[in-house]
Amino acid sequence: MAGKPARDPAKEIITTLASRKMTMATAESCTAGLLSGAITDVPGASAVFYGGFITYSNAAKSRMIGVPARMIEDHGAVSAQVARAMADGARNTARTDIAVSVTGIAGPDGGSERKPVGLVYFAVATKDGTDVLEKRFGDIGREGIRKASVEAALEMVLETLGKPEEL
Repeated sequence: MAGKPARDPAKEIITTLASRKMTMATAESCTAGLLSGAITDVPGASAVFYGGFITYSNAAKSRMIGVPARMIEDHGAVSAQVARAMADGARNTARTDIAVSVTGIAGPDGGSERKPVGLVYFAVATKDGTDVLEKRFGDIGREGIRKASVEAALEMVLETLGKPEEL
């Protein structure tokens, strides 16, 4: 018995952006290109996807998309402040309508009591502002955290695209 086809958030994003003649960029740390890969797996993505910034190191966050080094020192690379600056920086650098960022601790190392493995921050920037989301996936393994982060980022973009007043 054939079931309903699986939902494809990346395809929904590409279709929505294309229908609105909008463009998008990504800024990724812990996902290191997996989010961009999920988006570009969709045929037709090149019409709307500018590209992605893989800003795995703190220096890359500063040099490539303008995240202030002092902000990283004060709040840590895994913080709401840095996620916001990453999304804003990607949007401004790429000159796109929307940008999404991901920064987190995928493990197995790097966690602390205050910032455990599985803590990930997301941000989506549009001309009207930037929304930030914190998720705590727990220690579900490095691959699990990275995959869950891609899914959460795609859903956050879809949620933002569902708010036409913000675009």
